[in-house]
Amino acid sequence: MRTTSRYRAAARMVAAIGVVSLLAACSGNGGTTGTGATGGSEAGGYPDQNITIVVPFSAGGPTDTVTRMIAEPMAAKLGGKIVVQNVEGAGGTVGAGEVARAKPDGYTVLMHHIGMSTAPALYKNLGYKPLESFQTVGLVTEVPMTVVARKDFAPATLQDLVTHVKANADKVTLANAGIGAASHLCGLLFQTATGVKLQEVPYEGTGPALTDLVGGQVDFMCDQTTNTSGQISAGEVKAYAVTTPERVKSLPDVPTTTEAGLPKLQVSVWHGLYVPTGTPQDVVQKLSEALKVALADQKVIDQMAKLGTAPVPAEDATPQAHRTKLEEQLGTWAKVITDAGVKVS
Repeated sequence: MRTTSRYRAAARMVAAIGVVSLLAACSGNGGTTGTGATGGSEAGGYPDQNITIVVPFSAGGPTDTVTRMIAEPMAAKLGGKIVVQNVEGAGGTVGAGEVARAKPDGYTVLMHHIGMSTAPALYKNLGYKPLESFQTVGLVTEVPMTVVARKDFAPATLQDLVTHVKANADKVTLANAGIGAASHLCGLLFQTATGVKLQEVPYEGTGPALTDLVGGQVDFMCDQTTNTSGQISAGEVKAYAVTTPERVKSLPDVPTTTEAGLPKLQVSVWHGLYVPTGTPQDVVQKLSEALKVALADQKVIDQMAKLGTAPVPAEDATPQAHRTKLEEQLGTWAKVITDAGVKVS
């Protein structure tokens, strides 16, 4: 799919093999790649070895791509190396669990998305607790979702879609990328907001789901702008709305769900950085400051814009703002998922 190629291309812009090497800004090493106490760490020698950011999803996907975008400028600020490691499985819970059990020294960091707030309600034996097992570092970005349909689907507007699904709940198919995926969560919210239970068709990822949507095998789905912008612009799918309070710059003609008459359907795929609980606060602060620098980098801003998103404001790239977001989202999704009766294990 064209979208998959775009993810991979974006990822390659940052690191072809997952290792981001930085030129340390220290005197005496002639500008070579640096680590160690003289390699750019301010207090306490951090970092004096490679930092690993664990992405609990496959390489080339949206979360992986965003991670690689910020890794280079973060490492430049820190004065070391950042290694991006993909540890996929069980909706992101395998990689998150590994980081929760890692030594709390700042050298193992987790990049996770909205799934951090949904996992406790979805998984009976999770093995970690988001608010207890991790310290938040800062939010990174919030990717809008879109409600899209096969191009020959009868409803012309979002309100038409709501009317149609209410009258044809046993016939309409709602695709998603599997239980716990962002597309699945958005679909749950759609059903909650409309009071309709639909036939859900799960796929092994958004790529095949969107392929079948374009091919007309399923009726509609929710998915991130990073996946759908190309198909919407090319007229390969019908776009009903974006699920954020404001319109998306890359899709100026697509109304928000509020404008389209379904204000209860509000969701974005937010990403944030975490470290294991017990990580020294000065290390957490260094990581947060490096994150702020990365999000202000013009190259990062431009790369994210191409994927229909943007860095969060600097005040949100902080441990406290991130924790507040996580607390709020845990409560929101616990109710949505419990009401829907969805469980993975």
